[in-house]
Amino acid sequence: MNEVEIVLAREHDREALRRAVRDQKMERIRRGAYRRRQGTTGDRYEVARDRAVARVVAVSTQIRRAVVSHESAALLHGLRLWQPPGHVHVIQSYRASSASARDVARHRLTLADHERTTLGGVPVTSLARTIADCCVSLHPLLALVIVDHALALGLDIERAREIVTGMRDVRGRRRALLVLELADAGAESAWETWLRYLVLRAGLPRPTTQLRVRTPHGEYRADLGWEAFRLLAEFDGRVKYAAGALGPQHDAGRALFDEKRREDHLREERWGVVRVTSSDGAGPALARVLRHVPEEVRAALTPIRLLPAPPGAMGSPRGR
Repeated sequence: MNEVEIVLAREHDREALRRAVRDQKMERIRRGAYRRRQGTTGDRYEVARDRAVARVVAVSTQIRRAVVSHESAALLHGLRLWQPPGHVHVIQSYRASSASARDVARHRLTLADHERTTLGGVPVTSLARTIADCCVSLHPLLALVIVDHALALGLDIERAREIVTGMRDVRGRRRALLVLELADAGAESAWETWLRYLVLRAGLPRPTTQLRVRTPHGEYRADLGWEAFRLLAEFDGRVKYAAGALGPQHDAGRALFDEKRREDHLREERWGVVRVTSSDGAGPALARVLRHVPEEVRAALTPIRLLPAPPGAMGSPRGR
């Protein structure tokens, strides 16, 4: 994480700051904290994520002896999130002298030395501690999105498991350990994690992520699949079929044609291919996959009760 420069109103001329904001040279991040105004062009998710990082840094600068934690720490570690967090989470070993600001979530506990680190000058929980906190506090799907990416970045999952096991609050411990068990570094987007979560929750065998299939026409890769069923399941984002969505050199028509040929080649080798999109919803998406699963497997499915349904109003994931 690169250092983020935050200007505190308490340390500067307030009238000069107001003029800088009015002249669009500075922007207000939160009460009493500003930064140089950033460009608003580019991917909306990246703009929102950049602003969320600045808000976390601002809170850390304003609140002394606090360690950034939970989703806020995941953000600073560069991990994929369903959406940037709405609150800044911090851990303090002391009781705050006043009520917390609305955009700050305080957690009072003492961290071991190995459970903290520094990123871009900001005190933050270690990667393993961050993952443990997210697994215990978040909906399992949202936690799994984070853990999948952390694994790809080199997370010591055994250390995270030790921290979860050692937590005093037993609420959510079993579910957190299950999330760690189900994590997979092969997920390349939040939507791919979502799709895998649906089939795992339904009780299907654990799929292989980024499954490679060889055909006479070449080797193809699918988001996830089951060799035993000769079944591939993929999340299909519409963006690659939209003209200009991936830059001026992207040929949407060619992408659609190539995808059609790829699917024809897979079906010729007797592989079933199921595609789901963000507009399908959890129920229809799962039903589409199950229609291609052998009947005897469907009849023996035992759903995992520790995994709740995806939140109905959580919106679209913006993580990459």
